[in-house]
Amino acid sequence: MALSVTAVRKGSRRLSIGCLGLTILLGAVFLVNKYIEWSAEIQKGWYPNSPELLQMSNGTQLFFGLYYSMTGLHGLHVLAGIVLLSVMLVLLIRKKISGEDFNRLENSGLYWHLVDVIWIFLLPLFYLAV
Repeated sequence: MALSVTAVRKGSRRLSIGCLGLTILLGAVFLVNKYIEWSAEIQKGWYPNSPELLQMSNGTQLFFGLYYSMTGLHGLHVLAGIVLLSVMLVLLIRKKISGEDFNRLENSGLYWHLVDVIWIFLLPLFYLAV
């Protein structure tokens, strides 16, 4: 994302389009990964208020409640970011964003990086601290 903004500022629209497309693709790969991960957990019966999970300790129930809430909310924000970046990609392709007028792309990048930073906190919380 940052490379896309830098590229458009330096007049390399084609590179900016490529970097933005790659960002969108990687965001989609992240969502597919979350889908696969959630599917595996749900298949085991580990979802909020499932009979299997209700037999586990209160701490485990709390963990999975927070896990689904926080990763699900993050996933929705990633999806919103993908939609926003897709709009920016169309604007780049239609030459509505240029080296002189790149504020929309840069502001979209700020949103994307906010979502990124939130993941930096969620990853250790749910995947490394267990």
